[in-house]
Amino acid sequence: MKRTLLLITGLLLLLATEILRVYFIMPFPGSQKSNTIDTAYFISKYIWWIRALGLILILPAAVTVFRSGKVWKKVVLGIFVLFYVYVFYLFNFKFLADKMFYQPEHKLLSAVAANKVDSNKLVIGVQINGEARAYPIEIIGYHHQVQDTVGGTPVMVTYCTVCRTGRVYSPFVNGRYERFRLVGMDHFNAMFEDATTKSWWRQVNGTAIAGPLKGTALQEIPSEQTRLAAWINAYPGTKILQPDPVFADQYKGLKGFDDGTIPSSLEKRDSGSWQFKSWVVGVQINGKAKAYDWNELVKQRIIHDTIDHTGIVLVLEKDNASFHAWASTIGDTTQLRFSLNEEATVLKDNTGSVWNMNGDCIEGELKGNKLRGIQSYQEFWHSWLSFHPETIRYTPEK
Repeated sequence: MKRTLLLITGLLLLLATEILRVYFIMPFPGSQKSNTIDTAYFISKYIWWIRALGLILILPAAVTVFRSGKVWKKVVLGIFVLFYVYVFYLFNFKFLADKMFYQPEHKLLSAVAANKVDSNKLVIGVQINGEARAYPIEIIGYHHQVQDTVGGTPVMVTYCTVCRTGRVYSPFVNGRYERFRLVGMDHFNAMFEDATTKSWWRQVNGTAIAGPLKGTALQEIPSEQTRLAAWINAYPGTKILQPDPVFADQYKGLKGFDDGTIPSSLEKRDSGSWQFKSWVVGVQINGKAKAYDWNELVKQRIIHDTIDHTGIVLVLEKDNASFHAWASTIGDTTQLRFSLNEEATVLKDNTGSVWNMNGDCIEGELKGNKLRGIQSYQEFWHSWLSFHPETIRYTPEK
């Protein structure tokens, strides 16, 4: 009786370990709504010790059953063993994040003249030391992260399609260049593991949330989300990441993601305002966060606001997808108010000066000035709220 109890305990321990290790860090029903990351990390870190314990509990009774047990006991035990092997296979070779999403085998970047990416596609754009590069969202959305070098600076371009969050980081940890792999997700946000310490890092803010480096944060590198055509207009010398032919079928799975019409309930847009999957533009200044309803931005096209005593202006380009956030102050005292021309191609301020969509003043008394960019993000409302719980919702003036 005692051996039978140990046998059952060992089998349940093995099954629970394999399932929960993956369940807690993948988007299974109910898995992303609880704070289970520490438990998941513990299981992952000690998985081989837990498996060994399970086998120790099982082996004595299993050997006895297979040697001298009744036929029906052998059959039942054999079924349990086969079931465990099947679960082991699924949760180690099918359901793990890095077995579902792979890094590019061929990292292809082309100049505009050789580009094959549709100019209407959304990109995450990065410009460093005079060099610009664009990373189509429907490409990095599958890979989740692509490491590259822009202007001589290593970068890690990341994207989580379930949160609709694009972020770019420096891949240096404590002064050392680091490699990362996709390990799963936490609260619907992609999570990476570094190769050196095996710490787990949240994609949305680059912070380690489990492991030896818990609390450490990657340095974020400024980026913009625009349509490729708008990015090319701003940076005609840009290089553009091309699809890796090896993953052509996987990229098809994200068709419609850019405009929110993808079939997946995890990635599809809710066209209403302030719903779980509604789009917002999020801005954070000095720790103060604010969210702007995408529908309101489409309606107004220009939103003037203040966050923590900093005047800002949000502008939506005529393509209804490319947006910008700038500080609306020049110098210490000049507060600007903007309006769009009829073609929605340039801005005019209250001094009569004219500004292009790069934030450069091209005409008038302020000619030669440049608006200071404010980092902003388009993402799902549930994501912004989860990771900025004290955020304020923008309410338009009556």
